[in-house]
Amino acid sequence: MATRIKGPAIFLAQFTTPNPPRNNIENFANWAANLGFKGLQIPSWDPNMIDLDKAATSKTYCDDYAGKLKAKGLTVTDLYGLQGQMIAIHPAMEDLFASFHPAGLKGKSLVEWAQKELMKIVDASVNLGCRGVPVLSGGMAWNFVYPWPQRPAGLIELAYQELAKRWLPVLNYAADKGVTINFELHPGCDLFDGATFDMFLEYVNNHPAACINYDPSHFVLQQLDYVEFIRVYADRIKGFHVKDGEFIPSAKQGVYSGMQPWPKRAGRFRTVGDGQVNFKKVFSLLTEVGFDGWAVLEWEDPVRSPDQAAEIAVKFIKDHLIEVAEYAFDNFLATGVNEEENKRILGIVD
Repeated sequence: MATRIKGPAIFLAQFTTPNPPRNNIENFANWAANLGFKGLQIPSWDPNMIDLDKAATSKTYCDDYAGKLKAKGLTVTDLYGLQGQMIAIHPAMEDLFASFHPAGLKGKSLVEWAQKELMKIVDASVNLGCRGVPVLSGGMAWNFVYPWPQRPAGLIELAYQELAKRWLPVLNYAADKGVTINFELHPGCDLFDGATFDMFLEYVNNHPAACINYDPSHFVLQQLDYVEFIRVYADRIKGFHVKDGEFIPSAKQGVYSGMQPWPKRAGRFRTVGDGQVNFKKVFSLLTEVGFDGWAVLEWEDPVRSPDQAAEIAVKFIKDHLIEVAEYAFDNFLATGVNEEENKRILGIVD
């Protein structure tokens, strides 16, 4: 019996190493397949994992790339577009993001580079048969997330209007190619929760290509209702990161975590099963609302090693995949349709 959600899959970015077994796509594929993974989410910016220029322009390259993975029992789930973060950066953050893009790019030239890179990812996705591109939105307004000092009137509105202006060419290009842009709602970005996503949707006129890569761990750290979120945004959720999280407040820390490093924060990402996310509810509800994408492991745990986390996640994801019921449990009582009988039961007299 088939499961609607596919998996297990793994996002390669945080697992990469300078040496084997995870230093290039061939070695990584062998490692992942031996563990039991079925899908790979590819970091599009890493030339050791994929040649993005070739993937965007050559169907032959993509067919060969996918064919080699298929021989190992693996599928490309999608290409992650970290380059999206570069579409909007507050000047105060430019130096911190310098390693994310070619040297010498700032302002308009950086925005144009990011847009072109994302369009390449869309083309490569089409050539690989992928339906969506997970991205980060970038952020000009994140520095102003707490309204102190008082924000000037219109500041936030202008930020989201400008963000929409920069993303619209990418959204339009993706829509023309039959691909969605799946925003991972992520602190540090201007799209980090449902309210900010709604503001963005307003400025892009509810663009059909503007969708969501759902990651409940970010919502645990924000104390947002990550289960109800699925019901509210069911039609927009097109991707799924399986990452756990925990929020343990104390007398000294809350949601801002006191400027502490990851191991000491009140809110931390964890290996699946080590945190507070109710994945039984998450998988069940995603299945119920019709999500049919991949369950993709992402590792960002300051405690457990990536190797052990990957081993745990393979079984964890498999155990949470739900085989969809093919018929109603009370079908054995079905009596068929008989209008005259229904009228008699209801006391309807013609």
